[in-house]
Amino acid sequence: MDHKHEHEHDEDRYITLIDENGDEQLFEILFTFDSDEFEKSYVFFYPVGASEEEEIDILTYAYIPTDDGGFGELMEIETDEEWEMVEEVFNTFNEEQEEE
Repeated sequence: MDHKHEHEHDEDRYITLIDENGDEQLFEILFTFDSDEFEKSYVFFYPVGASEEEEIDILTYAYIPTDDGGFGELMEIETDEEWEMVEEVFNTFNEEQEEE
């Protein structure tokens, strides 16, 4: 999946990515969060239709929200420090989900 291609969101739960071949793939948004430290927002999402029993890849990108609340351009996470922060947030999210 190429993050530089178009994307959009529908009903704040889904995002469509268009790969380098022009094929669309629908993803469900797991959650988003903002980081004051890195001055970006982040989105975690996974392919629609993935079974809870199977292991799925969670995709994570940074973005700077648009004025209308959209995602703007998705950006790869580039530094180790940023990845460590994102992993910590994801691990906390997972722990909270397991407690429920």
